[in-house]
Amino acid sequence: MMSRPEFDLLFSLVYEELRRLAYTVKRHDGSATLNPTALVHEAWLKLAGAPPVMAASPLHFKRIAARAMRQVLVEAARHRDAGKRGGGVALVEFDEFLEPVLSSGKDVMALDHALWELERLDPRRAAGVEARFFGGCTAAEIASLLDISEETVLEDWRGAKAWLGHRLRP
Repeated sequence: MMSRPEFDLLFSLVYEELRRLAYTVKRHDGSATLNPTALVHEAWLKLAGAPPVMAASPLHFKRIAARAMRQVLVEAARHRDAGKRGGGVALVEFDEFLEPVLSSGKDVMALDHALWELERLDPRRAAGVEARFFGGCTAAEIASLLDISEETVLEDWRGAKAWLGHRLRP
C-alpha cells in the first residue's frame, strides 16, 4: 500500500502531464464544464478519498489517475445531462489521430459504457484504450504497463477502435 506522502509525491510527479492530458480530453469534449485544472484536482480528490492504492511506478499511477479522470468526466456528464430530455443517439467519432472526439455529455457516457462492455470482452484492449485516451499514455508506455509489445498495443488499438466505432455509431 502507498502512504499518503508517497501518494502526494507520485501525484506531483505526474501533475503537469495530467493537466496537459486534461486539456486534451476537454478539447475532445466541447460541452465539458470542468477546466483542465479542476478535472485534475477532482481526480486527485477522488483518489485521495479512496482506499490506499498500490502503484508500482509513476506510469502505473498515471493509469490509476486516468481511471479517476474518466470517472470524474462521466460524473460531470451525468450531472450536466440530468433532467435533460430528448432523443438522439450519442455518437463518438474518431479523428485523424485515432482519438475519440466527444461532442456532448452523452458521448462521454456512451464511451464509458462501451469501455465497460469492452472490458468484459477484452480487458487488455479496454485497459489500453483507457490508458491512451484518459491517461495520455504512448504505445511504449502502454506496452510497459501491460507487459506486451508495442506491436501488440497498436494491434489492440486498431481492434478496439474498430469495435468502439461500430458500437458507438447509430
